[in-house]
Amino acid sequence: MTGFKEFGKSAANAVLERVGRGVGKVQERRPLSYDVLESEDAYLVVFDAPGVTRSDVQVRYVEGEVQVRLDRFRDFHEGFEMRFPGRGLSLDGRARLPPDADVDAGEASATLSDSGTLRVEVPKRAHGTDVAVRSEAEAEETDAADETDAAGETDEADGADAADETDEADETDAADETDDAEDE
Repeated sequence: MTGFKEFGKSAANAVLERVGRGVGKVQERRPLSYDVLESEDAYLVVFDAPGVTRSDVQVRYVEGEVQVRLDRFRDFHEGFEMRFPGRGLSLDGRARLPPDADVDAGEASATLSDSGTLRVEVPKRAHGTDVAVRSEAEAEETDAADETDAAGETDEADGADAADETDEADETDAADETDDAEDE
């Protein structure tokens, strides 16, 4: 009877292992769960990434989509035998951003939490700039100040030009006097 019992135990172990591997394969084919959130200046995509370390994670942004690949490894535990290998080792996820999303993918960042959550932040592109609104009186004061500054710069420039012209005239006069002295 012992042989029959051993056979039954062996068959049960083989079935459990096959079922476990099948469950793992199903998990690998099923995409990672995720949320897409939006703020004024970025999109945040949050993936479930259980049991991975930073070196196990690959993140890419391709054509409006955040793509994630997780390659995790099973830890071996001394004194224990694997009976049901049900966790998938290679997991993928894709999160499509809204069709009108205009993002700066080069500035994206990814953070892996200790609790197994992967957060990918993709900043939006800045279009245009905010323009300060001021009163008409403030605008006139600023324009008047700009004109005064510009006039001061012009006067200084004119003074510098005049000084240059005076220096050139002095050099010409000195050269003429030298020529006259040589002629005598």
